[in-house]
Amino acid sequence: MNISVRYFASIREAMGQGSETLQTSATSVGVLREELMARSAAAAAALAHGKAVRMALNQDMCQSDALLKAGDEVAFFPPVTGG
Repeated sequence: MNISVRYFASIREAMGQGSETLQTSATSVGVLREELMARSAAAAAALAHGKAVRMALNQDMCQSDALLKAGDEVAFFPPVTGG
């Protein structure tokens, strides 16, 4: 299935792009994260499980067990702070 993936802030820098459309067999956001991490060392470092990474599915915050369907949009971003 095809899904859209968006990257923000430091994750965008590490991935070298802000967005992409992927063909994936991932069934959840967590499985998609694993697939992305397997693509390169930079992706593995940016999306590593020990790092604080927020995820959104169709612009709603989600957990790694959120289920994917064709046409979904998934976003990965670091926690946002302000001041």
